[in-house]
Amino acid sequence: METIRYYEREGLLPVPARTGGNYRLYSDVHVERLLFIRYCRSLDMTQDEIRTLLKFRDAPNENCEQVNILLDAHIIHLGSRIDELKILEKQLKALRRLCDQAEEAKDCGILNDLATKAARPTEPRKSKTGHVHITHVQGRKK
Repeated sequence: METIRYYEREGLLPVPARTGGNYRLYSDVHVERLLFIRYCRSLDMTQDEIRTLLKFRDAPNENCEQVNILLDAHIIHLGSRIDELKILEKQLKALRRLCDQAEEAKDCGILNDLATKAARPTEPRKSKTGHVHITHVQGRKK
């Protein structure tokens, strides 16, 4: 329910009518829009991307060129994320090879390597796409 209220606050979902007892009355329009938003989120789209798609959905006579551009950019972003995730997978597999049998934690190659690398000050990894790694949160407002 909090997610629905959040979408209302963010302008992705119209504010519903209220009953005399102040309960929200959601219509089929709300349900359809929520399903659309949920499906877009399952495609890893950001709020801003969804907002843009909804804008065009609400203006059915507009030219959809910007929708195509948005989707092309999203596909490129996902390709970059896939590349980054493959690199991450290789790093994790290499880390996993450091401890091929159960030992005392003090002798664990994985834990020792993680501690050694954590102690070295490094710059946080920056995505080529400007997105936060693993999660796609660009466009979220705090």
